[in-house]
Amino acid sequence: MIRTGNEYRESIRDGRQVWINGEKVDDVTTHPMFKPIVDVRARIYDLAHEEATQEVMAYTDETTGELNAIANRLPKTHQDWADKRAAVDLVQREAGGVVTRVGDETIGEMWSLFDGQDVLNEVDPRFSENIRRHIAKSITADPFHVSANTDPKGDRSKAPQDQDPDMLLHVVRETDNGIVVRGAKYETAAAYSNQAFTKPTIANWGNSELSDYAVGFVMDMGTPGLKFISRNGFAGKGPSADYPLSNRVDEVESLVVFDDVEIPWEDVLFYRHTKAAAFIRSTLHRYSAFPFVQRTLHLADLMIGAALWNVKQTGLEKQQAVQEKLAQLACYRESINAHLTAAIANAETSPGGLLMPNQSLLYAGRVTALSQLPAMMHIARELCGGQICITPDAATFSDPEVSPWLEKFYSINDNWVSEDRRKLLAFARDLLNSDYAGHRLTFQLFAQSPPFAQLGAVYRNFDFDGPLGLVKASAGLSDKILGGVPD
Repeated sequence: MIRTGNEYRESIRDGRQVWINGEKVDDVTTHPMFKPIVDVRARIYDLAHEEATQEVMAYTDETTGELNAIANRLPKTHQDWADKRAAVDLVQREAGGVVTRVGDETIGEMWSLFDGQDVLNEVDPRFSENIRRHIAKSITADPFHVSANTDPKGDRSKAPQDQDPDMLLHVVRETDNGIVVRGAKYETAAAYSNQAFTKPTIANWGNSELSDYAVGFVMDMGTPGLKFISRNGFAGKGPSADYPLSNRVDEVESLVVFDDVEIPWEDVLFYRHTKAAAFIRSTLHRYSAFPFVQRTLHLADLMIGAALWNVKQTGLEKQQAVQEKLAQLACYRESINAHLTAAIANAETSPGGLLMPNQSLLYAGRVTALSQLPAMMHIARELCGGQICITPDAATFSDPEVSPWLEKFYSINDNWVSEDRRKLLAFARDLLNSDYAGHRLTFQLFAQSPPFAQLGAVYRNFDFDGPLGLVKASAGLSDKILGGVPD
């Protein structure tokens, strides 16, 4: 049964060990650096219960008659994807900014495992049974599910076995109940989630068929032995009036330390076989890339809106140079939209019988969205003007001695008064120029995988035979030549 926001809050009050800003946290639901984003996730749960939004966020299971989250529903039809896209749009609007690690984006990695059951069966038939059970649980129990990927790694010129072995998460021993793992992972939202799909990072196992580093499992975030060492949050570091995004939608990352943590066998999804680990890495974002790229579309809309309101306020929207820059932002936005739309229109049946977005179009869209993002943010900065970096804060605007001067110089006309001007500039600064903005840019570029891996996904999924055949026919090449591209 789909949960309420308060049920979610109660579920993460489990005694987990969390540190942030030099202190140990008693309750992540009330700590000022966690509370805003916990409230956003709780709001997502509540949207599924409210009459005005329930139809967008939830569906009735045909078998049980229970309400389940659309985000967790296995995608089998084009309508399923249309529903998921509408739900993500609603969540972003309700959040008032971009929120990425809230569950709908990370659950798709489990669907990739569902497609890989044949590979998992080669390792151990229990593992494919485990993935089916966990997917069913994600649908019916509605946990906040996140993803654990990147390790500290240490000296990358060395194999993990040739340095401190804990630099990559690994299995240290087996027990009758399961496996015991040691190491650490960087995870967004870990400290306030219910569970995580923990899997190996991009690693070089050499020619090894078996490796203690090739392990994947579902981790209950309340398990004893886990320690969450979080980066300093942006929430609370400045007034909300000056930093509306930092204080509302900052998603806190943690270094999650596994201090000899036991994982029950029923939660292990693959173990030791490097073939299974490599397969999972290569297909990991088959589904999750879609809602991730959709977030970048929303970010593009925020940049366009902030820039356009600024030129409207200042009377510059009719200038050709301004319109050309707005058109560049619009082309960027629509190129993302086109890739998302086409990926579903040309969706493919997956090995597990699900409907997956067209892989070549989806991955190309991800590269387009993320590789152009820094340049688009700079265009938005230019359109917003230099005042986003020199405008005084809200407290100064309220100071009785100087407020008349600020009202005079920041009011443009009867329709655009100083307070609206201040609010827009504060929003644009937090979107484009603040510490939070820099963090968001880096996060978007690397959150799913580094750029070389994103291009690698395009290479593996693009149909090179089409261009090869075209040139072979056009150039009159001999039938003796070999087609295709190297693996």
